[in-house]
Amino acid sequence: TIGRGTKIQDLLMSEDKEYVGTIRLGQTTSSQDADGEVTGELPVPDLTSEQIDAAFGKFQGDFYQTPPMVSAIKKDGVPLYKLARQGKTVEREPRLVHVYGHELLKVALPEVEFRVVCSKGFYVRTYAHDIGELLGCGGHLKSLRRTASGKFRAEGALTVEELRTWPLDRICDRVMTLPEVSRLRGV
Repeated sequence: TIGRGTKIQDLLMSEDKEYVGTIRLGQTTSSQDADGEVTGELPVPDLTSEQIDAAFGKFQGDFYQTPPMVSAIKKDGVPLYKLARQGKTVEREPRLVHVYGHELLKVALPEVEFRVVCSKGFYVRTYAHDIGELLGCGGHLKSLRRTASGKFRAEGALTVEELRTWPLDRICDRVMTLPEVSRLRGV
């Protein structure tokens, strides 16, 4: 049953991830994404794709990343996002993360669409924020989509519409068994 399959969720979530996102340069927000309040605005210089790519390249391989205040990480048992809602800021421990690679998909200033392959625990919001700072104009993550987790790719997933409209037996034919998932993970 699907219930037993949820027991391996932690294993699946511990794998590397791939994301496609858009950075909105020239604007910082309280949450480092489009859901936050705008906290600063600066003009976006006439940046070349090469300059932008070089900024992305500074965040490659192993490096330490400070998690954002708007996150589920707990400080003294309280999630940081709750403290952030109270207007509090606390010191966060930088975490070792890894970026395996990135690709600029489209540059249409002030927006930059990109793809990144990274380790678990990586904050793409912070990545966008830090790249904006490095470029001297600030930035926030405007949109984000996870396209892969380990060997599981978005292309193999069912859409919400398919789940709503397909007959149950057709949906069940697409559900992977635990042995199939284990083989795909290489366990």
